[in-house]
Amino acid sequence: MPIPHNVFSSLGAWRRRATSRAVHRGWRWVQQSGAVTADRPGPYRFRRIGPGTRLAFPLGTVFGEEWIELGDHCVIGEGVTLAAGMLPGLDLGPETVLRVGHGVVLGRGTHVVASVPVEFGRDVFCGPYVYVTSDNHAYDDPAQPIGKQWPRSAPVSIGAGSWLGAGAVILPGARLGRNVVVAAGAVVRGEVPDHAVVAGAPAKVVRRWDADAGWQPPLRTPAPMPVPEGVTHEQLLALGVLPPATAPPGTLDLTADR
Repeated sequence: MPIPHNVFSSLGAWRRRATSRAVHRGWRWVQQSGAVTADRPGPYRFRRIGPGTRLAFPLGTVFGEEWIELGDHCVIGEGVTLAAGMLPGLDLGPETVLRVGHGVVLGRGTHVVASVPVEFGRDVFCGPYVYVTSDNHAYDDPAQPIGKQWPRSAPVSIGAGSWLGAGAVILPGARLGRNVVVAAGAVVRGEVPDHAVVAGAPAKVVRRWDADAGWQPPLRTPAPMPVPEGVTHEQLLALGVLPPATAPPGTLDLTADR
């Protein structure tokens, strides 16, 4: 007696579902096993990885990690590049070059390149594909390709509690104050005061907090909702709502509000 065609179709669909489940389970296992933490640093030798910090797998390009410090309870997304120096193998001296404070979140695909000091204050959150660099290509010599000219460099600091929207670019010499909002796609250079919102390319201040008058121009959105019920302590910690733990004694001070 012939077997109905739909039996073969059902068997094929079952095999495809089983294969899909197996692939996704395997990939989750790879992600869990490949994640970098203080207890499981893999091939990387960072100057410091704080407790609770996790670098998701797969990472982006990582080199010069002996000049990189990562604070406590940081979340480093997939494909994030952390580079100390313009290229591997450079001697950058005795001091930390890239310092990431406690509770910092670097979104998927973010790139941070530092050959002179770059510092993220605590609880800085970055959306996906943010670019922060201390180096910019020079074009002084019109006879040489720009990519072959040694870049200009200047330190960068991003104040505690700031938020960098998706695709934001922070250029050499930028100094962001506390609780600064950088709009998606903004290109920031120079100094930004505390409690300001900047947008555009080049970025300009579009809103500031005044102690007497509040936000100027006034906010047009209603006040945010309280934290929903059922959100766990771990989820709040990952979002930076709860303060991270204090750094262990003897480590460099990453807890200061910068």
